[in-house]
Amino acid sequence: MTIAGATTADLMAAVASGETTAVEVAQAFLDRIEAHDGSIDAFLHVSKENALAQAAEVDTKRRSGQPLGKLAGLPIAIKDNLCTKGEPTTCSSRMLEKFVSPYDATVIERLRAADAVLIGRTNLDEFAMGSSTENSAFKTTRNPWNVAHAPGGSSGGSAAAVAAGMAPLALGSDTGGSIRQPAGFCGVVGLKPTYGRVSRYGLVAFASSLDQIGPMANDVHGAALLLEAIAGGDPLDSTCLPEAVPSYTSTLEEPIAGLRIGVVRSHYGEGLDAEVNAALQRAIEQYEDMGATIVDVEMPHQQYSVATYYVIAPCEASSNLARYDGIHYGYRAPQFDDMIDLYARSRGEAFGAEVKRRIMLGTFALSAGYADQYYNKALKVRRLIRRDFDKAFEQCDVILTPIAPTPAFKIGEMADDPLAMYLSDIFTIGANLAGVPGISLPAGFSSSGLPIGMQLLAPALQEERLLRVARMFERATDWHTRRPQLST
Repeated sequence: MTIAGATTADLMAAVASGETTAVEVAQAFLDRIEAHDGSIDAFLHVSKENALAQAAEVDTKRRSGQPLGKLAGLPIAIKDNLCTKGEPTTCSSRMLEKFVSPYDATVIERLRAADAVLIGRTNLDEFAMGSSTENSAFKTTRNPWNVAHAPGGSSGGSAAAVAAGMAPLALGSDTGGSIRQPAGFCGVVGLKPTYGRVSRYGLVAFASSLDQIGPMANDVHGAALLLEAIAGGDPLDSTCLPEAVPSYTSTLEEPIAGLRIGVVRSHYGEGLDAEVNAALQRAIEQYEDMGATIVDVEMPHQQYSVATYYVIAPCEASSNLARYDGIHYGYRAPQFDDMIDLYARSRGEAFGAEVKRRIMLGTFALSAGYADQYYNKALKVRRLIRRDFDKAFEQCDVILTPIAPTPAFKIGEMADDPLAMYLSDIFTIGANLAGVPGISLPAGFSSSGLPIGMQLLAPALQEERLLRVARMFERATDWHTRRPQLST
């Protein structure tokens, strides 16, 4: 077994059987990072000593017969907007460049309790605002399948790390597609859970009514296993649902009889790349061959999802990022004249262009005389979008859509066109506005060798169904088994 690129199930079996140890697994991934991350730039910080110490503790527990957590010895990459005690949590921003978290996010606590090995922290668009990981203040992450192309964003570092075999699992956050879109671009599995399924405590906030933490993995089983470990109620997050967490992995191999897959025909029209369309049509046919019924569903308000999102998300960002004022913590301008100048200089020097753009959009939309015209109206449209999903799920079990209009675009291709970048999220934003779960999984490749992802959406709290339907497709295809060839 080659450790790098192995699935979580293979790694767990190898460690359990004594074929290898948790330390050897951690060292293999650390070596992989050292060999290849110079060309990918997925990681901002690699926790070599801590990772090896955590792995050694797992091996000691195993030898002594102590109970082990469900992620025992599995290395996991962490998006750098999740607070981890004693480690930098920068959000890829100059504003938090020197911030070291004094506490663990709830998901980090749960990973530790599950005996996971936290291998490092991954790059992202600054404060998770972007779709390409080009907005990081520190580096530009590249797509392992073709380093001239973007890995997607904002969880591009996590997606690239998994795709490049530098970690079998990773955590990302998804506000408008930031787990699913990079997963699709990098040919891995990425799942955005139901809003409230996973605690947001310790996630640096972007848009609080949209943000959700979720797993990324090189197969569906890995995503299911990681979701089991991090999901569940949390008194530290009032929006976190106190629902019991199913054993997603125990039902994963059970196909769904009488499966009804909803298709929104308008998603497959003008603006969708021909190769993406062809791959999705083959996926639909594959499900039909497995006995699924394809149902046409209408979602008339989805056309307003991008406009709705880019009112709500910047408004919430404007409010959340007001705390970075140069006084409490974070970057402070070295020279200033008075209090107002301190605010202006600190924020002006430390925030990047995209963050500034969204703060200004949100501040304007919330300003006196405009809140009803923009923010409150967007909330009403959001309700209509949620109603579209409710009605569609009365007719089908899951909805199958593209992840993005095209495969991964070239780095710099959309840098000067923010609107085009925003429109690349057109298929993923709706799930965040409605709060429903969605998963991205590999569905093919373009003629130039870039991955093509597909998205499945399910009703709220139906992650178990979503994972089972995704696994049905994965069993019938081999797209998820393919790995990029990396140069050192």
